Amino acid sequence: MTLTDQLLSRSENKCELCKSNSEITLYEVPYAKYTDEDGCLMACKKCLSQLEKKEALDSAHWKFLTELMWSEIPGIQVVSWRMLNRLRNESWAVDNLDMLYLDEEKLEWAKKTGDHENDASVDLHKDCNGQVLQNGDTIVLTKSLDVKGSTLNAKMGTVVKTIKLVDGNTDQIEGKVEGQLIVILTKYVRKQG
Repeated sequence: MTLTDQLLSRSENKCELCKSNSEITLYEVPYAKYTDEDGCLMACKKCLSQLEKKEALDSAHWKFLTELMWSEIPGIQVVSWRMLNRLRNESWAVDNLDMLYLDEEKLEWAKKTGDHENDASVDLHKDCNGQVLQNGDTIVLTKSLDVKGSTLNAKMGTVVKTIKLVDGNTDQIEGKVEGQLIVILTKYVRKQG
C-alpha cells in the first residue's frame, strides 16, 4: 500500500484539515524528518494554496484549527501550530495557540518555517495594476523590453500567452515571445481579460 493510499484511508478521502472532499492531494509537511504518515497529510486545494502561501490567508476558513490542533498526528499538530501563528492577529488563534502543547522535537520542527516570526502576508505575482497572476494567464507588455543575451526586442503591446510563474521570485514570470522563452518582470505586464 502506497503512502497516498494509507493517507486516503486515514483521512476517509477528505482533506485532513478542513474535511473537504474536493481535489485532495498529498502534502508533505515541510522539514519533516521522514516522508511517512506522520510527516504528511491529505489537503484540499484551498488549504494547500494557503499553506504554501500562494493565496491570501482566509482566517474564517481556518476556524477548524480549534478542534484540529488536538489531533494525535504529528504533521497535523505542526501544521496547526504554524497556521495559528500565521493567524495570530485573530484573538481566537492566539487563545488556541496558548493552549496548544507540542513536545520539544515537534516544536523545533514547527519553528523551522519561521511562521512564528513573520506576519501572515503572502507574496503573490501581481501585474502593474495589482491584479494577481496565475500560471497559464495571458498578459500584455506595458513597456518595450530588450531581452538580455539576445537581439530580441519585445515591443510594448505584445501579447504573451500561457505564462509561467517563477517560483521563489514574485517579480518574475516566464513566457514565449517570438518562440523564445524569456523572463519578464511583472511590473511591465498587464493581465489580459
